Amino acid sequence: MINRELLQPKSIVVIGGSNNVHKPGGAVVRNLLQGGYQGTLRIVNPKEDEVQGIKAFHNASELPPTELAILVVAAKFCPQYVELLAKDKQTRAFIILSAGFGEETHEGALLEEQILDSCKKYGCSLIGPNCIGLLTRWHHSVFTKPIPHLSPKGVDFVSGSGATAVFILESAVSKGLQFNSVWSIGNGKQIGIEDVLQYMDEHFDVDTDSKVKLLYIENISNPDKLLYHACSLIRKGCRIAAIKAGSSESGSRAASSHTGAIASSDSAVEALFRKAGIVRCFSREELTTVGCIFTLPELKGKNFAIVTHAGGPGVMLTDALSKGGLNVPKIEGPEADELKSKLFAGSAVANPIDILATGTAEQLGIAIDYCEQRFEQIDAIAVIYGTPGLTQLYEAYEVLHQKMLQCKKPIFPILPSLHTAGPEVAEFLQKGHVNFSDEVTLATALSQIMRTPKPAPPEVQLYGIDIPRLNKIIFGLEQNGYVSPQTVRDILSCAGIPLVPEMVSTSKEELTAFANEVGYPVVAKVVGPVHKSDVGGVALNIRTAEHLALEFDRMMQIKDATAVMVQKMVKGTELFIGAKYEPRFGHVVLCGLGGIFIEVLKDVSSGLAPLTYEEANSMIHSLRGYKILQGTRGQQGINEQKYAEIIVRLSTLLRFATEIKEMDINPLLADADNVVAVDARILIEK
Repeated sequence: MINRELLQPKSIVVIGGSNNVHKPGGAVVRNLLQGGYQGTLRIVNPKEDEVQGIKAFHNASELPPTELAILVVAAKFCPQYVELLAKDKQTRAFIILSAGFGEETHEGALLEEQILDSCKKYGCSLIGPNCIGLLTRWHHSVFTKPIPHLSPKGVDFVSGSGATAVFILESAVSKGLQFNSVWSIGNGKQIGIEDVLQYMDEHFDVDTDSKVKLLYIENISNPDKLLYHACSLIRKGCRIAAIKAGSSESGSRAASSHTGAIASSDSAVEALFRKAGIVRCFSREELTTVGCIFTLPELKGKNFAIVTHAGGPGVMLTDALSKGGLNVPKIEGPEADELKSKLFAGSAVANPIDILATGTAEQLGIAIDYCEQRFEQIDAIAVIYGTPGLTQLYEAYEVLHQKMLQCKKPIFPILPSLHTAGPEVAEFLQKGHVNFSDEVTLATALSQIMRTPKPAPPEVQLYGIDIPRLNKIIFGLEQNGYVSPQTVRDILSCAGIPLVPEMVSTSKEELTAFANEVGYPVVAKVVGPVHKSDVGGVALNIRTAEHLALEFDRMMQIKDATAVMVQKMVKGTELFIGAKYEPRFGHVVLCGLGGIFIEVLKDVSSGLAPLTYEEANSMIHSLRGYKILQGTRGQQGINEQKYAEIIVRLSTLLRFATEIKEMDINPLLADADNVVAVDARILIEK
């Protein structure tokens, strides 16, 4: 729970506050004082009479009632302090900076439980333990530096790691990113990242609250809660970016299917973020860069103008934007000629607009004006402006400052001379701006933002899904494991997924009759071994009964063979759909190119069931091999609408069948008209 006493305490006591500002107990007192806390600040230190100018209490029992307590003492003493303060001093909020709890030992975990029990009994908020504290515009209850500039227009930052939070703040401060609050939740015994998001969502005020949230997450304990409140905040006008660390698996995992090998906890995180509309980042620099972008006017299109006086960085930015799916369109025509006439000879305006190293501050302003007012195809302006040390940049940066205040199109300032023009950059940042000192990092972050879809609507697409029949099929299964080919067909038919005609039998005569009925050519596959191709259990383009008979006899000799499947042979682009059940997250659905490409390229996109058509289309479009699906070198593209429909139907079916732990449909064969499932496996654990 998050209460007023935690956020706006009228009185604070630091248990373990000291005069040594090089230790947490002294540093947190220093930060509270330097932060201008307006309430009553008290200190408990048995060895000091005065701490940093404040009279100290030698024992907590001497304290008057105090709303918030910050504990900077050994872990073993924390439970008794929490009980005493909550019971006798009406303390209703605690920030425990101390380490040595559940993150280290079983005994420490028991101490945490005692603290949590006291907080539950008295209705107290608890941040930590093992954290750097809470930083707000009301009180600076952290023991670390840097303390960023705090502003209601700044970002809210929530971190599961104290040290990482400090390093992220270092990265942010150098860019000029301002903060509204910084939450370090530590072990998150009571208040986790999901709880902070819930509070921000349920108490969101569109007129006064920060609309940018940055997250550093090491563990998602409640994915549904994170998804719900992130979606809600974004729909209210917020923008969220996050790092999820610790998603890789140590060592390779033995897997019984392609999906099992590919779908990991990282796939679940990717799917969750995609569904929520959270921009995923992978480094501190990327997270703070995205945060800076979020503070600027929202980018409405993909066309950039680059205004610079240095050719090389303009070229690198052009390359990076193009690689990320953004455009640097050529600028030409009478208006471009007119702009060129106002610049020095040798300047270029085709885009990038290079005003030369000798270009003036006035010419910088003119180039920006043309991009804002005259070049209608331009959606945003990137300005690269540094110095080789020959001139000062105050005048140029003042022009840039004024244009950023006036222009409706977003302007991205790239000021690379952090050392040579340090004072000029610092003055520019003090006016409330941000700086992207590296153009490629900016382009990468922009591309990641543009690729992130909007939050998915909560409605489930139930049309055409036979849930009662599905439940009956699963209920009727007698044992766990991979189900028979016929059961696979029955389950897929519950979702209306088109299936290629097939028969499974141990009778050569039955299979020959089936082949004669559906017409040659046919495909024969061994039934039993999991990976048919690896054991020579697939024969394509069988055109005669005699050939089929030979293949039947050969396959029945393969180890673990129980039968042979014969299918009508169809042609098309091979696609893949898979799913894996992840505890707490639900089913992660994967799509991509099928056949051997799924193993070689691993070009897959993930989504969290149930999926909407918008999500399915976004997954398809995000594939690196999407151009193959569109059709290349004279080949027709696939029916994307039907592919998306199958993804949606399958995801809905899985929503009602948690017993399905893994599923592969590989391949589906697709052409311009149809998408048909050819081979599938389903693992069920009831």
